[in-house]
Amino acid sequence: MTRPNTKSMKHSLAFRILVSIMLSAVAAPAALAQTPPFTRQDSIRGSITPERAWWDLTYYHLDIAVNPADSTVRGKNTVQYKVLQPHQRMQLDLQPPMTMEKVLQNGKPLPVKQDGNAWFITLPESQVAGTVNTVEVHYSGKPQVSVRPPWTGGFTWQKDSKGKPFVATSNQGDGASLWWPCKDHMYDEPDSMLISIRVPENLTNVSNGRLRKVDTNTDGSKTFHWFVSNPINNYGVNVNIADYVHFSEKYQGEKGVLDCDYYVLRENLSKAKKQFKDVPRTLQAFEHWFGPYPFYEDSYKLVEVPYLGMEHQSSVTYGNGYQNGYMGYDLSGSGWGLKFDYIIVHETGHEWFANSITYKDIADMWVHESFTTYSENLFVEYHYGKEAGNAYIIGLRKNIQHDAPIIGDYGVNRQGSDDMYPKGANMLHTLRQIVNDDEKWRGILRGLNQDFYHQTVTTQQIEDYLSQKTGRDLSTFFNQYLRDTRLPRLEHKQEGTSWHYRWANTVDGFNMPVKVHLNGKVQWLEPTSKWQELKGSKKTLKVVIDPNFYIEQSTPGV
Repeated sequence: MTRPNTKSMKHSLAFRILVSIMLSAVAAPAALAQTPPFTRQDSIRGSITPERAWWDLTYYHLDIAVNPADSTVRGKNTVQYKVLQPHQRMQLDLQPPMTMEKVLQNGKPLPVKQDGNAWFITLPESQVAGTVNTVEVHYSGKPQVSVRPPWTGGFTWQKDSKGKPFVATSNQGDGASLWWPCKDHMYDEPDSMLISIRVPENLTNVSNGRLRKVDTNTDGSKTFHWFVSNPINNYGVNVNIADYVHFSEKYQGEKGVLDCDYYVLRENLSKAKKQFKDVPRTLQAFEHWFGPYPFYEDSYKLVEVPYLGMEHQSSVTYGNGYQNGYMGYDLSGSGWGLKFDYIIVHETGHEWFANSITYKDIADMWVHESFTTYSENLFVEYHYGKEAGNAYIIGLRKNIQHDAPIIGDYGVNRQGSDDMYPKGANMLHTLRQIVNDDEKWRGILRGLNQDFYHQTVTTQQIEDYLSQKTGRDLSTFFNQYLRDTRLPRLEHKQEGTSWHYRWANTVDGFNMPVKVHLNGKVQWLEPTSKWQELKGSKKTLKVVIDPNFYIEQSTPGV
């Protein structure tokens, strides 16, 4: 995601950058924020409750009417599931002011009890292990309006320059259940989904997957039926409604022809045809580094929306003003960030890391954002060379706050620090230096996308995989960068002709190797927390630590 907001849950990277500019980059050590108290609702939302654990989600059919005239949504969601073990109580989620009107199974109404955002449904019929059943959830209401999309969740109701409705959804973190009833936890995804959206005449709805058909209704309204043939995370499901115009192209990719479809406001068609040339460039770079685009069956779409942008699966949303950079600004300060449209590159990168490889718990959101921010560097490198890529990612370091760990709190729907973007990307860039073999590193990135293809994952799975593939125990490396706020410091000093060095400001057992240049000669070191000695023959040593390692170095003589 292009991220977050002024709530404790989501602090905007762009906002922090702008503030830091206004304050002339004055830096001061920030006290770690106290962990907020968690509520019963946090646990119901963020954990795999007994009412969720017993059934496996297999299919959704979301069938709704969206009325921009009064900002309402009405319809139903058919939930198909496989029984893993017998149980008679099911949890689905729908946030006020939306209301479940009735829930049916086999045509019979079911008892429903609301507990905040959770709705507990009693199933009178026996739920036999191995069987596949459905419940039909009818609901309606005026969904929450996003105050600051996409960093606050909900609907955005705007109008285009001609006064026609311009409507979109965005809801990562705050939850898909803001506007439709679902199993609102990331660990479980449907295998496929049908999205049927009814909109007023002369408007178009664009959602995920491929357009199967458009029905014209007796009142002149139209229903657009979009089918997603791959697993999809709930926050990736989206609705985009406007007087869109459409153009397309065919991308010759690793798995054959990929259909690329673009939906934009009429007045922006010529600008879009120029700016969206970044799409094939992005796909080319990412297929090189990560492997085939993960959703050939569902196509690739870029859809204009009235907010900055979001990684909705196979329906990436765009609102960057048809300009390069992040709203015209280079987040890296290196100059390379103005060579591409940040929203196109970043949000497309999420098709691999977020939509194909998806966190089970939002506490592990770094899996999405660290890899995707790192993908910006790889895009730059692919098109402009390795030195350019290095300059870009090193430039991102000025945005790191070291305010809280990158990993959040488990089981309560709480993400970690927004340092998951620039710090997480620099962590991965540092890991690449440790691997010290670019083809091996590329193979690891492609392997991740092959071995975890269309899966929900934990941090531990990713850590273990990277340790295995690099051939090095990376547990203390990840403890340092993901679970600690301190930056490793390489302390060093010279005594006579000997050079002494050690790690400081680190977790117990930290043992990351580092590359230095001693009098112009490359030297790989394996520092620990204890002083080590490197004997030389010269009384004056010129020491240069490779800047691609994200560490702090002390002034010589410490």
